[in-house]
Amino acid sequence: MPRFHRPAASACAALVAIAALAAAGLPGTASARTPDSPGSPGPAAVADASPALLTAMGRDLGLTRAQARDRLVNEAEAGATAGRLRLALGDAYAGAWVRGAKSARLTVATTDPADIPAIEAHGARAAVVTHTLAALEAASTAVDRAASRTAARTTAVDAPVRYVDVRTNTLVVQAVRPAAAHDLVAAARIDRALVRVETSADRPRPLFDIRGGDAYYMNGSGRCSVGLAVTKGTQQGFATAGHCGRPGTTTSGYNQVAQGSFEASTFPGRDTAWVATNTNWTSTPYVKGQGAANVEVTGSTQSPVGASVCRSGSTTGWHCGVIQQHNTSVTYPEGTISGVTRTTVCAEPGDSGGSYISGSQAQGVTSGGSGDCSSGGTTFYQPINPLLQAYALTLKTTTGPGPGEPGEPGGTWAAGTVYAAGAQVTHGGVTYRCLQAHQAQPGWQPPNVPALWQQV
Repeated sequence: MPRFHRPAASACAALVAIAALAAAGLPGTASARTPDSPGSPGPAAVADASPALLTAMGRDLGLTRAQARDRLVNEAEAGATAGRLRLALGDAYAGAWVRGAKSARLTVATTDPADIPAIEAHGARAAVVTHTLAALEAASTAVDRAASRTAARTTAVDAPVRYVDVRTNTLVVQAVRPAAAHDLVAAARIDRALVRVETSADRPRPLFDIRGGDAYYMNGSGRCSVGLAVTKGTQQGFATAGHCGRPGTTTSGYNQVAQGSFEASTFPGRDTAWVATNTNWTSTPYVKGQGAANVEVTGSTQSPVGASVCRSGSTTGWHCGVIQQHNTSVTYPEGTISGVTRTTVCAEPGDSGGSYISGSQAQGVTSGGSGDCSSGGTTFYQPINPLLQAYALTLKTTTGPGPGEPGEPGGTWAAGTVYAAGAQVTHGGVTYRCLQAHQAQPGWQPPNVPALWQQV
């Protein structure tokens, strides 16, 4: 039985010239303080941060309210700076991260020392490393493939967590038995110089268990948590974890009233699902925060490594921590999932499927982890943007596009469309490139949000 299951019985080209980057208006330059459109993920979005979120950040991260607000501003600016530098550095790019109590220090890694002036010119610290991010991610994919083979299932369960650690420029494999990690790396046939093996007693399992964080029940067989409210045309519903139910699994809400059923679900591989609700339930652009207060969701811009993030779940409520790594792979007893994000936020049985949010930006839904909220632990969430794209869903936001189908992630810019970093669109006859993964919202046209789009 999954570690965090709550049984029913118990309850994210070549180097461009520095001058060209400056003209593009990187955060850290005077243009960085240009007012954002309402609800956009730039510095102005801090005004959207609820008092409850700031309070929880203070409690779990040891910050004053002013420090928490400063941190959110710095993280929003760092995400845009890192996005632009990633495009500028091209194949030499090796990752980025923030650090410090207020996330005031952005580091951008490169394999080319010639990139240092461009990085430092925009307020970031440069780190020259050996391996490109692309090389590390390719190695991670190779290990995932090896872990998915039937013959390697037992080995992978004993080396359950793999992630690219941009701060140490390695592919980390955490294992209960180090020999299992070495066997898995050997089976993947990758350069051992890319890998660091860490011994860990953790054995992550899915966090089993229409406002984000509220409880729901599956066919009387257990409890999970609502992730993030969504729509598909006029259909209401919510995103949650795939391991909570299969297509057709019926659900009831926190009040045990009939709610809906799983419309689609993927697990393992990914940990994604969405529940289509009946007409008695309406999706709302909120997550359940501290003291049951509503925390607004205004978008889904992905936060960088080192950024703060808070989670809401039906067992332990509202807790905060930091993002440790993106694009992590985890092998549960049921199989391997890839592309999840590793965090320091705690969770317990019943929190599965629940929402993750950074500032007012939705991040994902709870997948699994280890530990608890007394002793601490590690958790993983399924990023929301790939989930939205996979099922053609629209995130419910306070600035949301309302009913309608999202467009394709290319061509002409359209509200409701999920854009990955690097995607190109046209708007007003001009071509733009996406800097940070997000689902487009009304008012977020490329010229309005330089934190998200760069003119090509």
